[in-house]
Amino acid sequence: MITLKGKQIYLRALEPEDLQFIHTIENDESIWEISNTQTPYSKYLIKQYLEHAHKDIYEVKQLRLVISSYDDEALGMIDIFDFDFKNRRAGIGILVKEEANRQKGFGKEALSLLINYCFMHLDLHQLYCNISEDNKASIQLFTGQGFKEIGLKKDWNYLNGKFKNEYLYQLIHK
Repeated sequence: MITLKGKQIYLRALEPEDLQFIHTIENDESIWEISNTQTPYSKYLIKQYLEHAHKDIYEVKQLRLVISSYDDEALGMIDIFDFDFKNRRAGIGILVKEEANRQKGFGKEALSLLINYCFMHLDLHQLYCNISEDNKASIQLFTGQGFKEIGLKKDWNYLNGKFKNEYLYQLIHK
């Protein structure tokens, strides 16, 4: 699919071979805040998830894609979640795994590709994301793609004994 291919990266469906990659990400406590995870995932559960990853977005209301380099290195993941076809909206989340792969344009290109896919192929009207107030890199990434801050959720997430605010950003297709 040409829509999911960029200059540096492409977005691809999950494969059974992604088991270890996903297991590593889902069990990395340093990023649990992003996904609101609080417990580790077993390889067994992730394997079951991968076995059902082929299901249609209209059925499961989500889609996870791997951000891949053209030499097939898995760089991260990008998700569509809370897919609501009736109201033509969905949430987006993104993670570039290794610090060494950040600030190289991979996330920007992946987000741009997914936005285009959502508007062209899924016929969505709007996308949204939730970003912790201290995640400056994500705020810059999403605002750079045209997302606008539409709200602040005060004391939204509790982490390490403190509450943190979370911004809500939205992109409406013109």
